Amino acid sequence: MRMLWLLLALGVIGGVFHLAGRYHEARLAEHDPRRQTGSRDIVMLYAEWCGYCRRQQAEFKRAGVQYRALDVDTAEGEQAMQALKARGVPVTVIGQEVVHGYNTARLQQLLTPLGHQVY
Repeated sequence: MRMLWLLLALGVIGGVFHLAGRYHEARLAEHDPRRQTGSRDIVMLYAEWCGYCRRQQAEFKRAGVQYRALDVDTAEGEQAMQALKARGVPVTVIGQEVVHGYNTARLQQLLTPLGHQVY
């Protein structure tokens, strides 16, 4: 009988943890920048201390690329990083595509159809 209660308790605890995990995933999905970009908009996750981020921002400015910038050292930026499961910056979301790092070839590939010649 004790074994039955133990198994029942373990099942309940496991179910609670499973639901908590699904809740956490749903909360992260709320902060995913892809929800804001549609098919054409751009969001860049950056850090002020990141040289590659400053470089990419300067290149976007020079080319006239309109984008939303999220500082990862703020709550909103950190939540977006977690939602994308990103570990470093810059992270650029173009439409529904995510570019991790300063990948100029991939950035240009995604920016060209939007009419931007950056690199």
